[in-house]
Amino acid sequence: MASNKKGLRTALLGAILALAATVIPVQALDITNVAFVQTVGTTTSIPVGHLEFCQNRPDECRPHASPVGAVSLTEGLWQQLLSVNASVNQGVTPVTDEQLYQVAEFWTYPNGYGDCEDYALAKRRQLIDAGWPASTLLMSVVKQANGEGHAVLMVRTDRGDLVLDNQVGSVDLWSSTPYKFIKRQSQADAGKWVDMIDTREIVVATAAIN
Repeated sequence: MASNKKGLRTALLGAILALAATVIPVQALDITNVAFVQTVGTTTSIPVGHLEFCQNRPDECRPHASPVGAVSLTEGLWQQLLSVNASVNQGVTPVTDEQLYQVAEFWTYPNGYGDCEDYALAKRRQLIDAGWPASTLLMSVVKQANGEGHAVLMVRTDRGDLVLDNQVGSVDLWSSTPYKFIKRQSQADAGKWVDMIDTREIVVATAAIN
């Protein structure tokens, strides 16, 4: 048993070290490319649900000591994104906060049930546990075509901003989703948010990155 645990720790350490070798510092990242969502320089209001989440879990909402700009998306990491997105989507039953907690909005980790932000939080936690830098995993608020709000996880990679969504099985570039992007977590501080600039007039969903 001890030998198996040691082997598992060694394998996990190796995976984390491999991921660490693929990170790109903030200052070395050119985010002017259309593959990245542009943001306003100043911070904006925090979603009420996330504010309460941070009050309950302050360790998860602190400034990042050394923010990582993006992760270099290798084939292995791409497959990991697909796997995490699929496993959480399949493992959680969609239920509204009103049905589950009798409140309009409540952000937390799913207990087998949850709504959109709970899915996104679970994916963020799984990827952090796998060694992904927290500063590249950004809770984001978007608006659906029907005008309703929605939450997704945005992952910043050298291929652009990718979206993990509980409503679709694919992992797509932000501009290939049918959403208007409103605001997201700051890369510098997990407890702060910034407005996103989405000036697209026509939003059409297309296939995922290959």
